[in-house]
Amino acid sequence: MKLLPILLAAGALLATTPALAQDDPVKAGVEAYERGEYRAAVERWRGAANAGNADAQFNLGQAYKLGRGVPVDLALAEQWYGRAARQGHEQAEANYGLALFENGRRPEALPWLERAVARGDARAQYVLGIMLFNGDGAAKDWVRAYALTVRASHAGLDAASKALAQMDQYVPVDDRQKGQALARRMEQDYARGPRPLPPVQVAEAAPPPPRAVAVKPAPFAISPETRRPAPRPTPAPRPAPARDGGWRVQLGAFGDPGNARRLWGQVSGRFSGRQAYYVKAGSLTKLLVGPYASRAEAAASCARVAPCVPVPR
Repeated sequence: MKLLPILLAAGALLATTPALAQDDPVKAGVEAYERGEYRAAVERWRGAANAGNADAQFNLGQAYKLGRGVPVDLALAEQWYGRAARQGHEQAEANYGLALFENGRRPEALPWLERAVARGDARAQYVLGIMLFNGDGAAKDWVRAYALTVRASHAGLDAASKALAQMDQYVPVDDRQKGQALARRMEQDYARGPRPLPPVQVAEAAPPPPRAVAVKPAPFAISPETRRPAPRPTPAPRPAPARDGGWRVQLGAFGDPGNARRLWGQVSGRFSGRQAYYVKAGSLTKLLVGPYASRAEAAASCARVAPCVPVPR
């Protein structure tokens, strides 16, 4: 069964609008940006960003990510997102996690994505779901992966809906049901208000490096290792045929033959390797089970059900 490719790159999930603050340089930059004067916007944001303004830092990350007023530079975009994220900027935290993921730094992306997921960010839910499904930068967890992808799909993220269709081909029904239940609990928890945010290791913010060569974002999908169906379990060996020493056990005699068959259907699991015999005796039908090698073996079998009587063949 061929997988449908997921064509949406993580970079396409990044927010595309700048953050607005009351600080004059940031506000003036946003106004210039909205007029399409991207270079002027960057010039207004840069000084504030270097001075530590988180909104300006986030906006510079957007500019370098999208190539608005500056050349596209994913390394610098990641640096500016990181500076703003370390100050608790919500949009920057999500975009920083997505940028780290896109740039192949999955373990570093994980804590930032977790924080965005705790806020109900559908983009982070989708990407973290893919990571958990593939075991890519996080321990494989199909139940939580399915739950997060369901949440992102319900939020209207088309890429999540496509990923969910792929997961349905591999995730066992039991895990899918658990994932749906977990998604409902997540929704209820989120409706009750903000959740505690997972902590992150905050490193010293380094100055942006010299301009780097832009890296083309690559699409991502379910990993080839996951695509291989799980090996079928080796069937258990069948028990050897029982030796017939001329003994059976009688479980009853019935005026209605159907009752004999119904009883066998209820107790057959207690007589592994044996079979039922329906013996007519006048107007009655006896239910016999066997064969057994000896009377002692038949009597021991009767301990599993009552009434039960050993009888010779």
